[in-house]
Amino acid sequence: MDTRYDFGPEDAARIVYVREVAVAELPDELRAQVGGADVLYAVHDVNGERLALVRDRHMAFVLARQNDLAPVSVH
Repeated sequence: MDTRYDFGPEDAARIVYVREVAVAELPDELRAQVGGADVLYAVHDVNGERLALVRDRHMAFVLARQNDLAPVSVH
């Protein structure tokens, strides 16, 4: 879960979507790394590709902003 991701060229769309993900829905190799959490937050690009998983919603927004992205919450 500490893998860096190349967010693409500077002229790419800068909007990303933050959504809640149930740990039970994740692949086995990711669930093994999560610890005791039941929910994580995913950051997705405009095409729906998951860019990152983090422990809390606030961290997802901070991660996006630190990478000059504009996070939007998905309900």
